[in-house]
Amino acid sequence: MIKGKKVFLSGGAGFIGSSLIKRIIEDNRIVVYDNLHRNALIHSKLLKHKNISFTKGDVLDIGKLTHSIRGSNMVVHLASIAGVDTVLSMPVKTMEVALLGTHNVLKAALNEKNIERFIDFSTSEVFGSFAFNVNETDPTSLGTVGEARWTYAVSKLATEHLALNYFREYGFPALSIRPFNIFGPLQVGMGAIHVFIKRALKNQPLHIHNEGSQVRSWCYIDDIIDGILLCLENKKAIGQAFNIGNPRNTLTIYHLANLIKRLCNSKSQITFVKKNIVDVELRIPNIEKARKMLGFEPKIDLEEGLIKTIAWYRRIGYER
Repeated sequence: MIKGKKVFLSGGAGFIGSSLIKRIIEDNRIVVYDNLHRNALIHSKLLKHKNISFTKGDVLDIGKLTHSIRGSNMVVHLASIAGVDTVLSMPVKTMEVALLGTHNVLKAALNEKNIERFIDFSTSEVFGSFAFNVNETDPTSLGTVGEARWTYAVSKLATEHLALNYFREYGFPALSIRPFNIFGPLQVGMGAIHVFIKRALKNQPLHIHNEGSQVRSWCYIDDIIDGILLCLENKKAIGQAFNIGNPRNTLTIYHLANLIKRLCNSKSQITFVKKNIVDVELRIPNIEKARKMLGFEPKIDLEEGLIKTIAWYRRIGYER
């Protein structure tokens, strides 16, 4: 476990950032840099902790960003625009935040003399619509040019190249993580599990796109935080890209909805909604590289993770 570090988190008020803070705040100084587009910190008492400071800012603001990152030892770059509906509605902004924002964070960090690690958060969507047992060396898919659905994946793939080339050209200690369908407490953005649980707790219909045959592998938040910490601690991670997910937790969206309905003891009806949009039909990671290089091993099975997540949603009042 890292200790005595100053850790800078762009987008640190979000789901993953807030969960990471919980794990490292006692032994490190945390700088959260976020525009609060999605704020999971409001569901915790973390901002009251003596080891945390918060700056409201945007990664497109290079001046404020450069000032805020000063003195940091580690950078976890999480800031992005995510969620399919959001990306479809603002594809230009999605690409600007990913491409220009990541460039800004890298430039600001490169000027610091004591950076030990820089983690760029990419996405499993770089593998395209059909990704079965994909590993880090498999070809990525850029999707159809002009299709808004792929602007997020394309820009995230570009940030991976940028971060890893900072390592190759400057010796900068950068790496990339490709997360596969993360869920758990503190999730405040969109996503199937987030939406299904919120609606199931209120006995509202669970809407499934088309037949619900899309296949996903779900990774509980504690497991991806383990993966992040291993990347921060292990020098072998530098200059690499890693799939972080849990291939054991694989099922269709239809079966996921039914499982959540059962675990919530919900009376929700499952409805099927025709959606004529490009979608990811299959997404299952191969995590052997992270296992061998980092010792990463996901521990939380899907039902256990869902039970913990449902309990959190109930605790913060989503049943009302």
